[in-house]
Amino acid sequence: MAAMRFMTWNVHGTFNLNPKFDLKGVCSIVRKWAPDVVALQEVDSRSRSDDPFAKLASVVGDHGVHAKSIVAEDGDYGQMLLSRFPLSGVPEILDVSYREREPRRAIATGLLTPVGDVRVVATHLGLSIHERYAQAQALVSLVRPGRTVVLGDFNDWFWVKSVRRVLAQVCPNRTRLRTFPARLPVLRLDRIYATPDSRFGRVWTDGEATAYSDHLPVIADIEI
Repeated sequence: MAAMRFMTWNVHGTFNLNPKFDLKGVCSIVRKWAPDVVALQEVDSRSRSDDPFAKLASVVGDHGVHAKSIVAEDGDYGQMLLSRFPLSGVPEILDVSYREREPRRAIATGLLTPVGDVRVVATHLGLSIHERYAQAQALVSLVRPGRTVVLGDFNDWFWVKSVRRVLAQVCPNRTRLRTFPARLPVLRLDRIYATPDSRFGRVWTDGEATAYSDHLPVIADIEI
């Protein structure tokens, strides 16, 4: 087995919470931990003169995918999956939106790593119980039997129809760090899941990220 470093971070928080969106600070936190793969949620270019999607694209390496769930005249909003390793094949962007609620996406792709092909799924799930439950079912369909990591902001804190129970069927290994609200974290909204053939090593977060988002990042070294 060889360890890969994964990171997930909701970098913006709720609308208007972080109107200036300190892009330089966000990049510094990501570069500090030098992940092989990072999933970023709530990337927001609306009402900005620059393009955070373009600037974040090279923060890890030369490979990445973005999924813009909101495209507007004054900019876009969505998530990114960035990798140090090349992508294998064409990435899948799955629309996991639920009825009339906020648009949601999931990104799924293979990565050509030194230990072989690794499947990665990144997402940002909804705020209602029934919405998340349906979206979790959709995520299961994206997971391969082995060598798969699922990461993102799952907004999952209830046991009733929890995302955790659904994903445990295919990805029983997971992080359990409290990430929200960042200044006094109580809820474990941001997680990294993995198939049984993977083993978690060190798992941690970074308090310095409090300056840039209302979520803490989750970083994990996973032996695959």
